[in-house]
Amino acid sequence: MSDESGSALTRDGTFSRRTETVLRERILDGSIAPGERLNEVALASALGISRGPLREAIQRLAGEGLLTIVSHRGAFVRTFDPREIDELYDLRTAYEMHASRLACVRANDDQLAGLASFIVTTGDFMSAEGDGRYPAERDFHRELIRLADNVALERAAAEAQAQISLARSLSAKVAVRAKAALGEHTDIVEALQRRSPDDAARCVQIHLDEARTSAMTALGFDDYPRKAE
Repeated sequence: MSDESGSALTRDGTFSRRTETVLRERILDGSIAPGERLNEVALASALGISRGPLREAIQRLAGEGLLTIVSHRGAFVRTFDPREIDELYDLRTAYEMHASRLACVRANDDQLAGLASFIVTTGDFMSAEGDGRYPAERDFHRELIRLADNVALERAAAEAQAQISLARSLSAKVAVRAKAALGEHTDIVEALQRRSPDDAARCVQIHLDEARTSAMTALGFDDYPRKAE
């Protein structure tokens, strides 16, 4: 393979990854709405790329569960029914309960103190903004999972959370549960600092059960029957 061909392949791969990042952001912030079909021609023109890297990015986002590809029709931003959302919360809860158990063992005292400080700073942001919303850029769950020191777990958990974020995008402008969620985050960190895996996992489960109920209500699925535990 010539150097010129190799450079072209590298360049296309870089464009594809950058395109993937931009598309993911647009999907998760609601710029491209759930159920909307992606216009490849318009997107390629807007992003200044060819259709090849764009299609690679679309395939990867479909693999993450953010897009649905329909034969002969194109790619659509995924929509979710209540059962799918419920099952995603089951998956997310399993990941984060396990992450909390690992963090109890693997995180050092300074890292746990840093997580506690993260919560305090988040509370300061909420007070400063004054609108009752939890700051979108302050992702406690991502910080928690990082302390598990497991790259595969971090990647899988991020994928499940991205799908939940997409499912909730229609209600994203509604301020719900922010103060309660911050208190539940504090409970989780205190259990981690006690080095109690069972308590930490239980606090995570309680928190995500509340988050699940809030999500279902915000999306109009509050009458969906939960499966037996």
